[in-house]
Amino acid sequence: MSIDVTLSLIKQLRDATGISVMQCKNALEEAEGDMEKALAILKKTSSDIALKKAGRDAKDGRVCIKTESDKAILVALHCETDFVSRNDDFVNLISNLGDKALKDGIEKMKEESKDMIDPVVQKTGEKIELGDVYEVKGSILGNYVHNNKIAVIVSLEGGNSELARDIAMHITAMKPEYIFQSEITDEVKKTITEIFEKEVAEVDKPEEIKKKMLDGKIATYFKEKTLLDQIFIKDPNMTINQLLEKNKAKIKEIKRYSI
Repeated sequence: MSIDVTLSLIKQLRDATGISVMQCKNALEEAEGDMEKALAILKKTSSDIALKKAGRDAKDGRVCIKTESDKAILVALHCETDFVSRNDDFVNLISNLGDKALKDGIEKMKEESKDMIDPVVQKTGEKIELGDVYEVKGSILGNYVHNNKIAVIVSLEGGNSELARDIAMHITAMKPEYIFQSEITDEVKKTITEIFEKEVAEVDKPEEIKKKMLDGKIATYFKEKTLLDQIFIKDPNMTINQLLEKNKAKIKEIKRYSI
């Protein structure tokens, strides 16, 4: 095999995979110039590299949302640094994962995700792993993605997609822990009550006033944490519940993910 052919094959393999020149050269040498064998070697190598990085932390990453008429898919993909999360290969990878989940279903995408992820691990040199993936169905959907790090999908009964998007934007900004007050467990109530009891105990006031202060602090705390009780970010004169009532709408489902 002449050096000209070797260089031509290296370029061809690099163009096909995006992997470094030296890795392509080594794979071709091992495959004795056979392009199919070289591709297989690189695929195995990328899998081996991914295994070696398995113990590292992938705390950064990116989120994306893919939609069609009555369905939305939220995909989170993790890596080690923000630098790689902005890499074109990483951006294309998460987009392709979302497209596959939308087209073929989440389980099918998860089955094939490793083969999609490993080559990008090889190219970037970082651990990359799939985060949570959600599917939300409904006739009225809205979504919002902030800085590619926080993503929210909202499904409504009634209202319209613009309202659903506004609520998704609100959730992104205000980070409610609950949708309804009924979701707050007795254990959480007990813990919060004990925290505020300590604060109120230090106040030099009559017991009946302390009791009112305690009740007020608890009520305010949970209102700030509950979506329906929060003040709508676009209109300080109404809560999310009032906004929904005004538009004859109800929350059907919410999915949120934050990197």
